Amino acid sequence: MKHFIRKFPSLWRTTRLARRWYHARRDAYPDWTAVVEADRALWKSARAAAQGGPRVLMATAIGSYAHAVTLESALAVALTFRGAEVHALLCDGSMTACAECEASIYPDLRQFAEHGPSRDLCIDCTWPAENVYKSLGLKIHRMGDWLAAEDRAEARRVASTLPLADIEPFTFDGLSIGEHAHAGALRFFATGSLDEEPLGEPILRRYLESALLTAFASRRLIRNVGFTSAVFTHGIYVPWGIVGEVARQERVHVSNWNVAYRKRRFIFSHDDTYHHTLLDEPREHWEHLELTPAQDRELMQYLGSRREGLFDWIVFHRPTSQDPNEIARRIGLDPDKPAIGLLTNVSWDAQLHYPANAFPNMLEWLVQTCEYFATRPDLQLLIRVHPAEISGFPPSRQPILAELRTRVPRLAPNIIVVPPESGLSTYALMSLCNAAIIYGTKMGVELTSVGLPVIVAGEAWIRNKGITLDATSPEEYFRLLAQLPFSERLSPSQLTRARRYAYHFFFNRMIPLPFIEPKAGYPIYRLKLERLQQLLPGASHGLDTICEGILAKAPFVLRDRQVRLKPDPAKERAANLSAAH
Repeated sequence: MKHFIRKFPSLWRTTRLARRWYHARRDAYPDWTAVVEADRALWKSARAAAQGGPRVLMATAIGSYAHAVTLESALAVALTFRGAEVHALLCDGSMTACAECEASIYPDLRQFAEHGPSRDLCIDCTWPAENVYKSLGLKIHRMGDWLAAEDRAEARRVASTLPLADIEPFTFDGLSIGEHAHAGALRFFATGSLDEEPLGEPILRRYLESALLTAFASRRLIRNVGFTSAVFTHGIYVPWGIVGEVARQERVHVSNWNVAYRKRRFIFSHDDTYHHTLLDEPREHWEHLELTPAQDRELMQYLGSRREGLFDWIVFHRPTSQDPNEIARRIGLDPDKPAIGLLTNVSWDAQLHYPANAFPNMLEWLVQTCEYFATRPDLQLLIRVHPAEISGFPPSRQPILAELRTRVPRLAPNIIVVPPESGLSTYALMSLCNAAIIYGTKMGVELTSVGLPVIVAGEAWIRNKGITLDATSPEEYFRLLAQLPFSERLSPSQLTRARRYAYHFFFNRMIPLPFIEPKAGYPIYRLKLERLQQLLPGASHGLDTICEGILAKAPFVLRDRQVRLKPDPAKERAANLSAAH
């Protein structure tokens, strides 16, 4: 929706027909009618058999998140076949701000500060998703039905009276309300700080009010209906971060998901956003993997393909120059001095609390790193600014180079900067380096897989894997920098370990779903289903892995489908249903 608004703002705001066209177009939302009709008896029996089974809440919440509605409605069918009674939660305009809102779609931010999304985004948000879940005959809960007048009054009171400095650390009944409200406001502005935003405070307060309303509604719903599991995307921001906080407090198992980098694949995690869980997931999931020569070739072929994004549906950069020697000449790299690569990430993305970070934020890390390298003329620092600053959704409104210039007006001559719009290949740039320094980018997984030593200062997923040099304080970080340049690359045993983790990350944690079809535009995929039987147990190894994770808390890790420890009653029950029809 927001992509249409950004392109045709006046048409969206004045023509309801345009909004209806956007939502009704064939590839935005799944049409379950024909698929259900093809297996009507099977679906009727499955729904009847699932009544009274474990209750699972699809907390889609934002109806205009078409990609979430697509995947979660498919999961709802699959879970029903496995004996779960599935319900859906949708916002009906009750939230005063949400993750669908972005500053880039509002010509005048004062309009949003005063009215929120009620006059545009909310108008046609609920009904498309509601139609999808209704066509499956699933129980739908509207957020407003679970809010009392006193809830709305309390949310408004707290949001308007809480001192500004107390909002980010604010908790309510043990819920980290302020953290997710603050992250939501940063995402709205696409910035890493609200300090320079004239309307930062009123919009942050709007997110705080919305977070409280989400907490009140989801807590009352969960307590009254009694769910065993909740499934929803991201696990951060408003509303999903708050739903997750409430669910965990009410002892409801949470399964969060997000689109993975590889086409047709998704990352799921237990009880928290994958931004957190991938930092400290159990090592036994991967460190004893013995990659066959074929698997090692498959991994390296995939990593090679990432230079062009040939097998990915999340691609922020397609380089125009990939020859390292040519690039070295173009950027003026001194061949007689070791180069150290530094990779930034997007300043606003997933701004949550990470206790292991060596610095309070990425900008502070970057500033102090540049100041350090000014004292090391024997080295070159090669900074590659993340291309997603300009190509991501939403594009950053706080370019890191502009922020850096305010703190370090003149960079030392041994510091070279490659801006986000550059066509130079990040992979080729890093191949020129003795080591890399990262804060939160997943590039650490790829760089260690080719033997490059990596120093981690932030919340990168390669941290805590026994592969990288991880700093948890500024003192430790600068002790690591003092060891540069390194005398050698990763040892053979370290390289083996790095590739085991990379294979786990890209092949076993990114779970494939064969009934998802990539497409151009937004959303980036659609369902490719002819029969409901494609969602039965045993039809898809990836789907079985996901459903077992949701219902039995099994690891969201793809395993050899031949390995089975015990019979699965849900599969036997679904097989009986299929045989009967």
